[in-house]
Amino acid sequence: MAGRRLSAEERTLWARLAQSVRPYRTDASISTPEVASAPPPKMATHSLTHSPVLPLHPQPARRPAAVLDDRWEKQIKRGALAPEMAIDLHGHSLSAAHVRLNQALASARGQDVRILLVVTGKPRANRENGGSGQRGAIRAEINHWLDTSPHADAIASVRSAHPRHGGDGALYIILRRKK
Repeated sequence: MAGRRLSAEERTLWARLAQSVRPYRTDASISTPEVASAPPPKMATHSLTHSPVLPLHPQPARRPAAVLDDRWEKQIKRGALAPEMAIDLHGHSLSAAHVRLNQALASARGQDVRILLVVTGKPRANRENGGSGQRGAIRAEINHWLDTSPHADAIASVRSAHPRHGGDGALYIILRRKK
């Protein structure tokens, strides 16, 4: 839409928006589009001018570790971990599973749980080997869900479960200790 002129209504809306915004810095290099020289419209009492300002350089998110210390690694390998809480997601739709996962993480954090067992179902079968391609949808999405979760900073590690806890069809989510 380059080169298109704003309508009178769009110019009025732009002027209203421009008045509600507070710049991060006042450089001469920052410019705003020219707006018709009409008196500024009255603003509603709930303007955006009092919204909190986010830091320019947010802290990097803490990522789950691929490998934990030797004690954890030995326990995972031997199947000696005892999950304190478990949730079974297989059989649910993707949206329902996503909601249940976030609820389980919130509950686990609230109860100071360190090891959450998440049953997802077996990973997607390879189509060339006769797999239907319908299996493993939750397993395919769960890492993305965990990365974008509001609880992502509390996750120390995500590991495949030992066969006694579901093997490839389940994950251990190891949560960080509360500070």
